[in-house]
Amino acid sequence: IILTGYQALNKLMGVDVYSTNDQLGGPTIMYNNGISHITDNDHLSAVTSAVHWLSYVPSMRGGLLPITDITGVDKIERPIGFVPKAGVPYDPRFLLAGHEDDNGEWHGGFFDKGSFTETLAGWAKTVVVGRARLGGIPMGVIATENRTAETIKPADPADLKASEAVIQEAGCVWFPNSAYKTAQAINDFRTEDLPLIIFANWRGFSGGQRDMFDEVLKYGSLIVDAFVKFTQPIFVYIPPHAEIRGGAWVVLDASINESVMEMYASAENAKGGVLEANGAATVKYRLKDILATMHRLDEKLKSLDNELQERVCEVERQEVMDAIKEREQALLPVYEQISVQFCELHDTPGRMKAVGVIERAVEWKNARSYFYWRLRRKLAEFDVRKQIFETAQVGRGHAAISPVAASKMIKSWFLETDGATEALWDDDKAVLSWMAQKQEDLETKIVQLTKENVSQEVFEVMTAGGNTAK
Repeated sequence: IILTGYQALNKLMGVDVYSTNDQLGGPTIMYNNGISHITDNDHLSAVTSAVHWLSYVPSMRGGLLPITDITGVDKIERPIGFVPKAGVPYDPRFLLAGHEDDNGEWHGGFFDKGSFTETLAGWAKTVVVGRARLGGIPMGVIATENRTAETIKPADPADLKASEAVIQEAGCVWFPNSAYKTAQAINDFRTEDLPLIIFANWRGFSGGQRDMFDEVLKYGSLIVDAFVKFTQPIFVYIPPHAEIRGGAWVVLDASINESVMEMYASAENAKGGVLEANGAATVKYRLKDILATMHRLDEKLKSLDNELQERVCEVERQEVMDAIKEREQALLPVYEQISVQFCELHDTPGRMKAVGVIERAVEWKNARSYFYWRLRRKLAEFDVRKQIFETAQVGRGHAAISPVAASKMIKSWFLETDGATEALWDDDKAVLSWMAQKQEDLETKIVQLTKENVSQEVFEVMTAGGNTAK
């Protein structure tokens, strides 16, 4: 897209400043600032990319997802081959699409082999977004870049004082551009009716003065707005050795839209919490608490405390107190590390599950299989839920029902089945099987629900005394 002809702009300025349209609207501009989603070398490749993009999208709004057969390409029930290592930066695309090692051996990623298509790759490189397939089911995907990225702002030929600026952007941090990119991608997936999975590894938003001036808070709030409007399933997953901290936890909390969002964490050392362990220890485990822990656990300090109680002479008491202080100073570095480790124990997947902020801890190598069945179950459940919504729109729509209430209604129908239990409701394969076997019963229940809504509507009209407008 060329916004302005460079010759017209030169004539307007009275000086031949620009030499080509590429300086105003070419791929080096439009691709790198997020206007263009994808670039190609020729027209045929561009059309092919457009058709490929459409292959992920339903043929109409609210239509069925275009599911492909992956037989001979990949397997659903396979372990994920690529495993991140603690403290080692890696390309997040390996996490999604897999890769070949130096020996030519293929290590599969989360999605089907060859199905991941990245968009907006030239802009805001600290976030990776695109579309992929899981067991043939198309999904939107957002992942965190954990390596340092480089943003280049070109010099404007019209400004003699301008120079090219190269900006380093740390990984695992949301900057104004990457926060905006995240929000834009979520809105794109929403309008395409795609389910979404987010591989989260953010330590928060950049908080420098320049970033605050560049409206990082506003763009961060757009992420929340996009989640609120989403209607398809959203999975937030913390990969192995990844973490969510600070403001990132706030905008990814599943309670933002509990009707569609679910949060999970890898069983392999994933972490989550608003404060990092060092910060939490500074606030929650202060010096007086550390000293109290020393005196409770250290045998030498316990002996000195007893000795201090027995001493009557002031000189002897001072000697014991000096020995206690010396012992405390010797132990302090060790116990400070213990306090940080204690706070880290509150950020583990087990603790996150105990307080209810994640659905469960999912082992990384089995995550592909788990989320495939979870996605199929949620899509089927959302389809039944949609039918329940339609029954609530009978007449004047008096019987409006929330998405959460609709899901609870489906659960109550499931528990009415012989042999069904609360634990079985969490088994995605069992629920899918139940929906398939009881399809006619579900249709009957929905018809009955429609009749009840119509009856209630008629009753309200008949008892309104002619004042039906209210």
